[in-house]
Amino acid sequence: MTMKEKLAACTRQGKALLAVNFYNFETLKALLLAAKATNSNLVLQLSESSLHYLGIKPAIAMARIMLNEFNVEGWVHLDHGSSIDIITQCLDAGFDSVMIDASEKPFNENVRITKEAVKIAEHYNANVEAELGYIAKLNQSQTIEPTSADDAKRFAEATGIDALAIAIGNAHGFYKETPVLRLDRLKEIRAVTNCALVLHGSSGIPDEQLQEAIHCGISKINLATETKNTFMKKLQSLLADTDEIDLRKIFPKAIDEVKELIIKKLNVINV
Repeated sequence: MTMKEKLAACTRQGKALLAVNFYNFETLKALLLAAKATNSNLVLQLSESSLHYLGIKPAIAMARIMLNEFNVEGWVHLDHGSSIDIITQCLDAGFDSVMIDASEKPFNENVRITKEAVKIAEHYNANVEAELGYIAKLNQSQTIEPTSADDAKRFAEATGIDALAIAIGNAHGFYKETPVLRLDRLKEIRAVTNCALVLHGSSGIPDEQLQEAIHCGISKINLATETKNTFMKKLQSLLADTDEIDLRKIFPKAIDEVKELIIKKLNVINV
């Protein structure tokens, strides 16, 4: 099943996919161990920074091999693609899904760029995600400016996207205080759009709110910050208490820590 088909099915059935960023072999292995342990589907996400670090071809090859090795149904997605060029490179490399993020540009410019990405992706039968509204990125103000239902409707119809990331009180990175999602706005957007709706910035959102968001129409939940923080904090604690230089003895404990985190997230989402 393609990711486009899977997201459409989730939207019809009131379910959601967990989409988690990986950064190296260790975090990738942790995600797949968790998916295997819970018999879950999983979207493996790569940001542009991760692609610069790993390389596009090595990253997609590693993801494909590991999905096959663990016998997990999953898909590889470009997270927050900033240009048509990176979108094209990832599609050429075999990504199942791409996100074009022109959300900080004026509405009409966002529409124009997103339409171009959708047109290109048609040749690959790939899923296309875009973003509309203010979803604060790292070090940006977390002031809530929710996506307008009217704008979401106009944007989805004008671009033909498969998935839309919306702002409903969520933000990327760690929250300064416990977020309260605008589920009323989510319901309004769900009522006037047909595409899958995506929740970015799930790190720090209470489990009950994630479940309510799915109930109200979210079909894809993104997780990144909490994953790398869990891995690094565990690694830091291990290294502070050992003289061991064999990374093969240290890394598995950090892998297990991330695995347990993702198992918990999958159990929340798969309810």
